[in-house]
Amino acid sequence: MKRYLLAASAAALVTLGGLAPAWAEYQTAHRGGTMRLLARSSGGTLDPQINYTLQYWQIFQPIYDGLVTFKKADGNKGFEIVPDLAEALPEMSNDGKTLTFKLRKGIKFSTGQELTVKDVVASFQRIFKVSSPTAGSFYAGIVGADKCLAEAASCTLEGGVVADEAAGTITINLTAPDAEILSKLALPHASILPADTAAQDAGSAPVPGTGAYMISAYDPNKGMTLSRNPNFKEWSVDAQPDGYPDVVQYDFGLTEEAMVTAIQKGEADWMYDQPPTDRLVEIGTKYQDQVHISPLTAWWYAPLNVNLPPFDNVKARQAVSFAVDRNTLVNLFGGKVLAAPVCQVLPPNFPGHEPYCPYTKDPGTKWSAPDVEKAKQLVEESGTKGQKVTVVVE
Repeated sequence: MKRYLLAASAAALVTLGGLAPAWAEYQTAHRGGTMRLLARSSGGTLDPQINYTLQYWQIFQPIYDGLVTFKKADGNKGFEIVPDLAEALPEMSNDGKTLTFKLRKGIKFSTGQELTVKDVVASFQRIFKVSSPTAGSFYAGIVGADKCLAEAASCTLEGGVVADEAAGTITINLTAPDAEILSKLALPHASILPADTAAQDAGSAPVPGTGAYMISAYDPNKGMTLSRNPNFKEWSVDAQPDGYPDVVQYDFGLTEEAMVTAIQKGEADWMYDQPPTDRLVEIGTKYQDQVHISPLTAWWYAPLNVNLPPFDNVKARQAVSFAVDRNTLVNLFGGKVLAAPVCQVLPPNFPGHEPYCPYTKDPGTKWSAPDVEKAKQLVEESGTKGQKVTVVVE
């Protein structure tokens, strides 16, 4: 059980997936014990339909389920959409505007209450009633969503999310085809909760879920305890596999320095926050055999205000791109083992990513050296040489 994990996905650790042929063997050999996670602070509300942080979205994966989900697997396989509470991916009709799901039978919430189609309808209504951060951006295409966005308290999504109790189906009707709808339904904001869940931010009160774990204790100033959902029975190793540890203890309040030391001593297994720069060499050399890395599909960037000079001039913006030494930036994050350069919106290993760097010496490569002479040339051509620039660091 005890492993030194300095940069990984909590969901992957708690519910390793994509191992169907050897799953029973792994479970027998590794099931049990306590996993200790660390973070500087808590991640906000426990409400899965409101919280919009990476920290708790990782934790929500083994606790909550949607009609569909992202496959619990490493690498690019983790972007695959698989059926979760639904028996299969939806039947599409009406030119892609109608999706019909068949709900699985026998699934229970951690309270022992059986999942029904009524819970599904109420959960979609609740997205709007609690003003979920993505209600208007991800789910506004559902029929009736416009009324729900205008008057959240009386949201019914009439004609948009329709349940057939006899058939055990849920039909979602869209105002227009949406190529990303399944990805949106796989996110925590579309978690299916008990129909009687209050239509207000749950705050620090755990909401029952259908996943392998449940939040059994929580103090936002101290920590969170996940324990096994006594009513959970694995229905899909790809969607919601049974977990290894019996308990996941997530402690808050340590500094990043203290977290690294605790993991090195075997007192903890994983940390959410980035390890301090002054510890990276030590981690990457003395403890390299104990480091497990799962790349984060996120990127850091320097936005340029295109409404103010000098960056309202395209050549001035291009000059910055040519001048940036991406290798130095990567070193700030611990070197090429812990970070990768990128010259586009999509990070490496993300669907749609293409390895090219247009504003460098060699545009056709994943990364190449800066072209300082080209940058100087563009500054001259732009007529912006000597203009002052204000840099805001947050």
